[in-house]
Amino acid sequence: MTDTTAATDTPIETVVIACPADAALNRVPKARLGSAPKCGVCKSPLFAGKPVELTAASFDRHAKSSDLPLLVDFWAAWCGPCQAMAPAFAKAAGQLEPDVRLGKLDTEAQQALAGRYNIRSIPTMILFHKGREIARTSGALPAEAIVQWARANLPR
Repeated sequence: MTDTTAATDTPIETVVIACPADAALNRVPKARLGSAPKCGVCKSPLFAGKPVELTAASFDRHAKSSDLPLLVDFWAAWCGPCQAMAPAFAKAAGQLEPDVRLGKLDTEAQQALAGRYNIRSIPTMILFHKGREIARTSGALPAEAIVQWARANLPR
């Protein structure tokens, strides 16, 4: 998306980002993504270096309405490999932001969403861009492998 400044009519490339705290949509100049932008509604940081807890209420805001790719970890509390991967996924968030939003979706609490994406084994990671699934992998991975897999599958 491109806006123009009134004074110079210079195009400014912007991106829409869903706030991790309240899912409000924010338009941020692309050049400011690395400058700790804050939500215009709740004033929370738009990037906290950790995964966002996704719910039915916030999922579509992050997956469909945001311009950032969204990497979702579908997990459950009873799943040993999910618990083992959680710290690696959190570490990967610090490395992938602000280029990618990372989110965690509890398949027990959000069964309808897990069903919508045909989650049959966990942990499963799905990379979304503008509401479309662009890549999927199952099984626990270390942080470096998560980062490498995500970057290899980002839209060009």
